Amino acid sequence: MKEAMEMRMVGWVCFGWIDKCDHLEVSEDPFVGRWLRYDDPLAIGRLRKYYKAPANRFRYKEHVALCDSAGPSYLGWTPPLSSVAPPVTTYMKMNGNGATNTVSHRISFDCVASLKTLTPHITCLALHRNLLYAASLNLINVFHASHYTHIDAFNHNNPSSGFVKSIAFADSKVFTAHQDCKIRVWLITPHSKRHRLLLTLPTLNDRLRRFMLPSNYVHVRRHKRSLWIQHCDTVSGLALNQGLMYSVSWDKSFKIWDVSGNNYRCVESVKAHEDAINAVAVSRGGTVYTASADGSIRVWERDEKVNKYRLVSCVEKQKSTVNALALKGDGRVVFSGGCDGAICMWERKEGSLNDMVLVETVRGHSGAILCLVKVEGWDWIVSGSGDQTVRIWGKERGRSGYVCKAVLEGHEKPIKSLVAVSSSGGAANGVVTLFSGSLDGDIKVWKLEGVGLKF
Repeated sequence: MKEAMEMRMVGWVCFGWIDKCDHLEVSEDPFVGRWLRYDDPLAIGRLRKYYKAPANRFRYKEHVALCDSAGPSYLGWTPPLSSVAPPVTTYMKMNGNGATNTVSHRISFDCVASLKTLTPHITCLALHRNLLYAASLNLINVFHASHYTHIDAFNHNNPSSGFVKSIAFADSKVFTAHQDCKIRVWLITPHSKRHRLLLTLPTLNDRLRRFMLPSNYVHVRRHKRSLWIQHCDTVSGLALNQGLMYSVSWDKSFKIWDVSGNNYRCVESVKAHEDAINAVAVSRGGTVYTASADGSIRVWERDEKVNKYRLVSCVEKQKSTVNALALKGDGRVVFSGGCDGAICMWERKEGSLNDMVLVETVRGHSGAILCLVKVEGWDWIVSGSGDQTVRIWGKERGRSGYVCKAVLEGHEKPIKSLVAVSSSGGAANGVVTLFSGSLDGDIKVWKLEGVGLKF
């Protein structure tokens, strides 16, 4: 029992999240679900005393590269795998970018470039109008997506904003989600491609308009109240659709913002989960999908009668934290990845609240899934993991499910973000450019070619 309880201890840099492994059943643990500061000697001492563990069991300083700030799950935990994806027949050689070039009977890929940033810990990648945005700590670097030259870097004057967790775009505006609970809006200058801060959400005018009424305040924690229009914890994800922006946070809520024209105001806030929300995805029709550390995936749609979002479907608590989401097509098919290293494929069936049906589960990673991306024009899913690899998943003729078609290696730390773009010719051309960002500070550029089922 002592060994089992010691396995449950996780020390996080900055906020020290104590979580339990899914396969253990010890309910009397008073530290599960508690946030602690790693520099609090009293708290660490209490943990050691409770678990009767030696001091070297709490190596929280070694987890800096894994946590990138703070988080609801332990990225370094390697889950037991019940099955492994079928191996890919490959021929490998090392290239000058420190990555492996592989040619297989499924996919051929080549690491064509490796971009370095001045600061470590790539936390987010995003692509907009042939510009690649790479968030590293509080700094956002901009590269040309074709010839990989460095164009701009911004937010360097605001280190107190914390880590940048997500980046989204609307025309010439860039929206960034930050660890300091705020969303910043940047304007791209047309010719120089430089970025200047336009405003911070919620805006000062929006806060002044609401702060007088007590009904505009909500309880965020014991003895603390806050305006419902502002997040009270790290903003972990952003998504835009048809003039609306959706933001999710570790405060367990998601908010809807009107960003059309010059409004920039919060129009609704929804208490969505029982734990931190890690990911958000929005379909073209406006359906919102949220994934949480409580192990659930929930689907939200706007009720036109009351003009508010309501819960229409959900996957109740799974055994593992859900870290990433990706949508296929109109959003009827959803892919999710979590700390158990598995990728789940869900399909929505109309008719009941619990209409999310598990269609397939694929395994292959030996670490937590940290990011997922659906490749447009191809029936490929790309996953990045704490095991420092990127895997390409697709279907093959004669097989109904997804298989691992390629494994991309070369990063020295967990893969935190992925961006994929098909060539102008789409699936007919057969070339996909993939950008992978890691906590080692590297951004690798991959060219993928292969024969797969088009979508």
